[in-house]
Amino acid sequence: MIYFIFILVVVQRLVELVAAKRNERWMKSQGAFEAGASHYPFMLALHIGFFLSLLVETILFDRSLSPFWPLLLTLFLVAQGFRIWCLVSLGKYWNTKILILPGANVVRKGPYKWLKHPNYVVVTIELLILPLLFQAFVTAVLFSLLNGLMLAVRIPTEERALKGSTNYREVFEEQSDPG
Repeated sequence: MIYFIFILVVVQRLVELVAAKRNERWMKSQGAFEAGASHYPFMLALHIGFFLSLLVETILFDRSLSPFWPLLLTLFLVAQGFRIWCLVSLGKYWNTKILILPGANVVRKGPYKWLKHPNYVVVTIELLILPLLFQAFVTAVLFSLLNGLMLAVRIPTEERALKGSTNYREVFEEQSDPG
């Protein structure tokens, strides 16, 4: 089962990278710029390292399915549905890079109607649930911590870029304004 899920998720990520590249070409043709390019290679390394660590830990230590696998698999599948909802909601604006189209209105539909960064929530859940599904506890802890550090850099970078070039500030100030 580990190989089936592993291959399925890796293929999903590769398809997402193709979509991201297509979206990047479109956004740049519209005048978008990239923010946070210096940390992007570290983010890629984190995600590649996650999959390698998961595979190595499960094989090397002969990990088996968790006794709670039905619950964990269900949570993982729900997270995948949420991931797809995020991608579909952003449409051509979705990317693995921080690409900002100056003057654009931020997307406020789907999960983005309620959360600023729902896709990061999904990634955080995945980096915890997937290793727990196969009792790969070292991978779960290590990459949850590394992801936390990455998001501590990435989210402020993304928000600064959005505030400086889109209606992000106005939208979220209106949302928090009780009057």
